[in-house]
Amino acid sequence: MSLLATSLTQGLAETVRAVVPIGVILAVFQFAVLRRRVPHGRRVAAGAVMVVAGLALFIVGLEAALFPIGRTMAEQLTSPEFLAGPGAVAADISWWQYYWVFLFAAAISLATTLAEPALIAVGLEAEDVSGGTVRAWPLRVTIAIGVGVSVALSMWRIVVGAPLFAFLLVGYTVVAVLTMLAPRSIVPLAYDSGGVTTSTVTVPIVTALGLGLASTVPGRSELEDGFGVIALAVMFPMIAVMGYARLSVALGRRSRRQR
Repeated sequence: MSLLATSLTQGLAETVRAVVPIGVILAVFQFAVLRRRVPHGRRVAAGAVMVVAGLALFIVGLEAALFPIGRTMAEQLTSPEFLAGPGAVAADISWWQYYWVFLFAAAISLATTLAEPALIAVGLEAEDVSGGTVRAWPLRVTIAIGVGVSVALSMWRIVVGAPLFAFLLVGYTVVAVLTMLAPRSIVPLAYDSGGVTTSTVTVPIVTALGLGLASTVPGRSELEDGFGVIALAVMFPMIAVMGYARLSVALGRRSRRQR
């Protein structure tokens, strides 16, 4: 059996083990509690098969493509020869010479966030529920910018070896202040935005990038420094959305005064 077939079989087995408890709970409540048949049973069964197959393929794709790509890009961008020229030694490279890493991290995380299926769904629902007051595309762009800034900052944190708790302490203080200042209608959406950004597309790329960077920068630990990228990626979209809403309100008031 080929390596790809073996990986697919293992991915399918893992997916089935993960999905079976969900199916059991749904079946118990549907048949034992509600005591009703499943509407459109054949369609639901076909959808369940598609979900299992899709998740299995996704798991194999992560291991075969996304994680290796993230690590490879981190290794290439942090190569001493690339950063400082032939003969360069990693220990002599300053943090500012990693600027290509920061730019790549911001760009790739922004792009993956815009392509995040969960964020697309939330944006469309927010636009529909708000009657067009909250537009899907500007919301997605704002959140993507927040994620881009957070991942670039995470790469800088790994390079300089700064403690994660300091970023979280300052960041969530800003979140708390903006929660009091931002329009009440936007606060729940902002908090949900932090969760939906860290989903199927964004997480594998930025996690692999952080681990790859921590493994190549001298004196850094993959376990202690490589993780934590997602923590900032969850926090910064909340800051971006509430900050954007607060700025929009302030600009609206200013324009009305000038009239």
